[in-house]
Amino acid sequence: MADAAKRPMSNTTEGGDNLWSRRSVLALGGWGAFLSAMGVGALGFLRYMFPRVLFEPPATFKAGMPADYQIGEVSEKFKNSKRVWIARTNEGFYALLAICTHLGCTPRWLSGEAKFKCPCHGSGFTPAGINFEGPAPRPLERVKIALADDGQLLIDKSVKFQEELGEWSKEGAFLPFKGVA
Repeated sequence: MADAAKRPMSNTTEGGDNLWSRRSVLALGGWGAFLSAMGVGALGFLRYMFPRVLFEPPATFKAGMPADYQIGEVSEKFKNSKRVWIARTNEGFYALLAICTHLGCTPRWLSGEAKFKCPCHGSGFTPAGINFEGPAPRPLERVKIALADDGQLLIDKSVKFQEELGEWSKEGAFLPFKGVA
């Protein structure tokens, strides 16, 4: 017993095997790498089970009663929240998407000049949405406009109409006054 107390501590067991041999360290490292890879794989699998979903606001919204809009007026009430202008003419209503057809900026309605003007590159559009100046390659897009059951204007941004494709004459691109107060 006295001999054991005088012996220095070593990394060997009673049988003389080295606890920290190169082989045992490499085996421990290999098992650690294997278990780490399995953990990362399990996390990847769990992530796969919960797909990414983009939650967007509904494309359809009610824009108020037709009597709320003045003839010859372009309403900017929904420009910031929905990116839509609603215009009323002598013949009826139409809704324009407030996205420039050049690079997607939001144009401004200049009531004094009676035109839409894009602040990014200077594209200009008539109140009807026709491009007449700047680099915009085509007119603004119209979105579907209809009357809801309760008599309010119903705008559906998921249905778009392009003038250059002759779609402005399709049903939904324009809401005539018949039946509209």
